[in-house]
Formats: sequence, structure tokens, C-alpha cells
Amino acid sequence: MFMNTEIIVAAARATLDGSIPFPEVVRRLMETGVEYYHVDYVALRKCFYSATGDVVTTPISYEGLPAVAEVFDVAELCEAILDSQRHGQHYRDFTTRAMKAGVQGYMVFLRGQRVTYWGRRGDQHTEWFLGAEPCSQ
Repeated sequence: MFMNTEIIVAAARATLDGSIPFPEVVRRLMETGVEYYHVDYVALRKCFYSATGDVVTTPISYEGLPAVAEVFDVAELCEAILDSQRHGQHYRDFTTRAMKAGVQGYMVFLRGQRVTYWGRRGDQHTEWFLGAEPCSQ
């Protein structure tokens, strides 16, 4: 399946401006063939990938973001995640809080229904989509 760049760019913009919730972003991205995407807070960009190797890159265009903290603080990250899930926190606020919590980047695995965050020293935390459960293997 060929990814529709226009839909991906529109979903990325809508995420940045807070006009659609995360579940809707996931739905739109999956419908256009995105399998997973990488958020890079150092380069301030998102890269979207299909199963066939197509890649679409979009900028994270916020100004005045903090530097990524040296220490990866999972408790602070989890608080930011919960505020987004429960209170509809704006993505800019989530981004700021995640960077202050030491998140260098993260991968969103749409079919796997999880997000893996990592810090500057390789520390990691995996968060499951609401309603998803870890696979037992």
C-alpha cells in the first residue's frame, strides 16, 4: 500500500495544533498505510514508515522547546502521558513535559498498539495504547 503523503502531513499538523485526538490520528495514519512512526525531539521531526519502506517526514514546528534533559524520568513521563489521556493535554505541553523528563524520542507502533520512549542514555519505557494489552509470548 502506498502511503498518502497529504493525509500524513494533515494528521501531523492536526497533532501539532491539537485539533484531533490521538485515536483519530492513529486511525487516519493506519488507513493510509503507516505501520509505525518515529518522533525525534533532537531533530524536531517525525518520520512515518510503511511496511513497504515508504517514508514521509514532517517537522515539529514548535518554537521555544526545552533541551532534552539528561536524566530519563519515567514517573514524570507517565504523568504527562496520563494528563494527555485523561485531560486532553495539548501536544505542545506533552512535548515540553516529555523533553523535560528526558525523552529524546519515541516510536509509535500502530499495529502493535504501543509507544516506546527512550532517553539519552538508552533508558526505555513502553506504554500501551488505552485498551490494549501486552502480548503474552
